[in-house]
Amino acid sequence: MDLEKGFELLKFLLLGIFQGFTEPIPISSSGHLGLAQYYFDIDLPGFSFELFVNFASLIAVLIIYRSDLIRLTVNGLSYITKRDEKSKADFLFIIYLIIGTIPAGVIGVLYGDWIESMFDDGVKMIGAMLLVTAIALFLIRNLRGHKGDRQLSIKDALIVGLAQAIALIPGISRSGATIVGAMAIGMKQETALRFSFLLYIPVSVGGVLLGISDLLETPNLNELFIPYTVAFIGSLVASYFSLKWFMNVMAKGNLIIFSIYCFVVGGLVVLFS
Repeated sequence: MDLEKGFELLKFLLLGIFQGFTEPIPISSSGHLGLAQYYFDIDLPGFSFELFVNFASLIAVLIIYRSDLIRLTVNGLSYITKRDEKSKADFLFIIYLIIGTIPAGVIGVLYGDWIESMFDDGVKMIGAMLLVTAIALFLIRNLRGHKGDRQLSIKDALIVGLAQAIALIPGISRSGATIVGAMAIGMKQETALRFSFLLYIPVSVGGVLLGISDLLETPNLNELFIPYTVAFIGSLVASYFSLKWFMNVMAKGNLIIFSIYCFVVGGLVVLFS
């Protein structure tokens, strides 16, 4: 392997790790990739690359929440086929996840191009939205809700779904927005975290399915297979450990660290861009 190819693989590995680490935590992975591109003059690969690394993050979420997914699937089917009342709560949880997915899907389809155009305003937009994220995280940092998985409602699902739709704006973290929305309406931290990342699954799957055609049309895809695979592995590992760390931070009630981080980075970006 020559030196140039080695540096190319290292670049893809670092990008994969960077995306994977920032995806689960409430600091906006897309916003940080935009900042990296602007300040470090990094030539980011195209949409097909994003598809690969986001799919890796999805797999990490599936691994971590596999027991919840199995339970929900088994109990959901049990309620549909047998009307088992013990399984009703899990069936309703699935319905709430479906409802929560709708706002982002509808807004993404109707206003996706307009939202993407916000990046045209430069990184100041990202910085400003990081400040919004910082304020939102600060406001809910000490909340301890009372709603568990069995106390949720259609209204709760819609509110968290709308929060997820807001995260389509560059610089607004998806996990941050959904967790802020969930905790603001009284969800326990554990429930808010679980609902947020289970809500991530259908949105991510939808993005992967919609992007397959673009992936197949990528020029020189065969040549990119190894670099993309390296990035995929880096993103998968980074996403797994990042989410595990974030779960620990949530359990200890230390969301303030992400608020401070977003405030510092967002403020610097607004001031010096």
